[in-house]
Amino acid sequence: MKHIRLAKKEDATAIALLGRTTFTETFGDLFNDIEGLRNYLNTTFSVTKIEKSIDKPNNKYWIAFVDRLPVGYAKLKLKSPSEFVNTQKISQLQKIYVLKDFLSMKIGRQLQDVLMNEARKIGAEQIWLSVYQDNQRAIAFYEKNGFEVVGSHKFSIGEDTFDFKAMSKQFVTAL
Repeated sequence: MKHIRLAKKEDATAIALLGRTTFTETFGDLFNDIEGLRNYLNTTFSVTKIEKSIDKPNNKYWIAFVDRLPVGYAKLKLKSPSEFVNTQKISQLQKIYVLKDFLSMKIGRQLQDVLMNEARKIGAEQIWLSVYQDNQRAIAFYEKNGFEVVGSHKFSIGEDTFDFKAMSKQFVTAL
């Protein structure tokens, strides 16, 4: 049985572990600088950092469960302007990560739907995200869900530098 709910500070340990695991599953083989990857994981997915992030009013996290096991999470940053989009009423889809064994269950889509509904609810006109340019599965997923490429940028972790695409989706407003 699948269940998605808003994450609480008590979920930080599960989210930190999910983040480390899914990031490594998705990107681990791209790294030449293994020490840089390890430092990134220790910093980005530390329990303390996730707890502090959950506490920030501008961040919203959701956690997905299958049979009570945490299998994925999503993070929305409210009111997050982008150099690639010309509006102030914008939020950022910062993360949607699902364990590989559960990808076929469409949990990523369900997390995205919950996140998008929240962005609309707070008045966002657009939502943007950043995706690794060679992550074709993720790019296809976002394109299928109405996102378009609006720019590109680089991101470095340790000694490794990666090319990313910025994508955006404008919300349709009712007349």
